[in-house]
Order: sequence, then C-alpha cells, then structure tokens
Amino acid sequence: MSRSLFWLSDEQWQRIEPHLPTDVRGVERQDDRRIISGIIHVLKSGCRWSDCPEAYGPPTTIYNRFARWARRGIW
Repeated sequence: MSRSLFWLSDEQWQRIEPHLPTDVRGVERQDDRRIISGIIHVLKSGCRWSDCPEAYGPPTTIYNRFARWARRGIW
C-alpha cells in the first residue's frame, strides 16, 4: 500500500462494516473496504472521481457506490 493513499484501518473497518447494506443482488461486488477507502480518498483530496488511483478500483464503481449509498441514506 502506498503511503499517499488512504486505507481504512482494521479498527475503522470493524466500526463501519456492520452499517453497510447486505441485501445485494447481481454481479459480485468489489471489496467494500477498498471502495470506501477510495471514496474517502476522493472526498479528502478533492480529486475528480475519474482521477481516483487505480489501487482503489474502477472510478465508476467508486462513484456509483457513493451515489447509490447516498440515495439509500447510508452516508
């Protein structure tokens, strides 16, 4: 893991994971911890979704997860 990237610690992840939706259908999801770390990176750095580093996963997945969970009131 690069020092310039944001990654959730084990403790942070343990606090967040129980609040995530589990009623998921369709294609197997990307790793939630990785995607959430990407979302936080974008929000902290102010970069565009499309400029999010590859280490977090596809930018469209990161944005779509953020938008979908925002509509559901997860955030």
